[in-house]
Amino acid sequence: MTGFDVGALIQDLRPAALEALVDTMVLAAAADGEIADEERAEMLSRLAQLTRESALAESVATGAPVNRFEQTLARLESGERAAVLDGVRNSLTPGGPRKAALGLAVAIMAADGIVRTSEREVILELAEALEIDRDEAADLVVAVTRGD
Repeated sequence: MTGFDVGALIQDLRPAALEALVDTMVLAAAADGEIADEERAEMLSRLAQLTRESALAESVATGAPVNRFEQTLARLESGERAAVLDGVRNSLTPGGPRKAALGLAVAIMAADGIVRTSEREVILELAEALEIDRDEAADLVVAVTRGD
């Protein structure tokens, strides 16, 4: 895992925010047309780490994020990408939570060791949807992929 501390950006993780983070990670994992085992493992690891000391830890342990992952993947496959992006933006407050979502997306994309052009495009699309400045998004990408 990278040194990016998503937990430091999210002070009050609620179920809707957790679902939005899962949606963001699914968008990231599916960006190149395939979901690698490393990407799935990274997602589950990040969620466990993020919720470790919260009331949501049990939902992660019982597989709720995996169910959400599959639901979101089905929505993406049925052409609901814009709706998923809107839902993520509406569920996360500006600032830290949205940066956390983008940071998680980058971490998931980098989990298999390759960040493809299609994945870079999704990073920019997410940044725009989350109302994160492109330069700030680029800085976040560098921090996540270098482990800063």
